[in-house]
Amino acid sequence: MTPPTAFPETFARAVDGLRSAATRTEIQLEEVGAPQRLAPFAFALAATVLRDDDEVANGRLILLHDPAGHEAWQGTLRLVTYVTAELEVDLAADPLLPEVGWTWLTDALRVRNARHRAIGGTVTQTMSTRFGDLAGPPAAGDVEIRASWTPMDDALVPHLHAWCTLLASTAGLPPPGVTALPERRPAGTTLSAAPPARP
Repeated sequence: MTPPTAFPETFARAVDGLRSAATRTEIQLEEVGAPQRLAPFAFALAATVLRDDDEVANGRLILLHDPAGHEAWQGTLRLVTYVTAELEVDLAADPLLPEVGWTWLTDALRVRNARHRAIGGTVTQTMSTRFGDLAGPPAAGDVEIRASWTPMDDALVPHLHAWCTLLASTAGLPPPGVTALPERRPAGTTLSAAPPARP
């Protein structure tokens, strides 16, 4: 039998932080297999966001650790994420969506005091229209946020809270304890960079 791998202390503390943080009830987290070729050590969480028992968004957060350091990361730890959500057609077509989507992430990191550096990523908006045998529902849209950043230390609870805030904002969840009323967005209404929802 191969002896169990001894994790570096920095990586072990970082993983403990990700495992220990509590989130709001609408966000369900589970540990999943992490990619093994990106760094010597890796850990991953998958998230499903529910609203009225319907899945409205999902995502993944991957922690990478290279004890030797990584020039592009500017450190030994790296957090990588993607978050996707289906949107109403008018929101998905809004030209401001990429800018606002990126603000959801950067504001969440700032509000949660998740100190970081070397952040980068993309926000992609797509529109889909069904035809032929798949015809039926009206056109639908999606937003996908992919990003990575380097935490300034191995205390990752603020980073997990920031990620959950991003998930909540992308899914359109109301702040905790607030019940959202059904509301129609008037035609032509554009997005605004509102404060991110808190996990």
